[in-house]
Amino acid sequence: MFRNLVTSLFEHERIATTHEKAKELRPIAEKLITLAKRNGLHARRQALAYVRSKAVTDKLFTVLKNRFETRPGGYTRIILTGVRKGDAAKLALIELVDYQETLASSPSAE
Repeated sequence: MFRNLVTSLFEHERIATTHEKAKELRPIAEKLITLAKRNGLHARRQALAYVRSKAVTDKLFTVLKNRFETRPGGYTRIILTGVRKGDAAKLALIELVDYQETLASSPSAE
């Protein structure tokens, strides 16, 4: 389950899940980003053993590695969003700290 979550996190850079899952996912994601910063063949193979998509691993070792090059740690943040109606589980967003939401250009009202 966490392999799928961490793959989705790196692919979309922000995912919605329960607060407990987000707290468990944070150290896994941070270790994988630290592996990407090492940028060796062994580190890439270790990441490929955990992340389910080769394209996401390539993104981790190119785009995300360059973004977090100078940052010593703390690559993710958890934002509480409320409670789920059915079972009252706490919901949260987990995202990479430099996440910028790109809004699609909306058609102008004429």
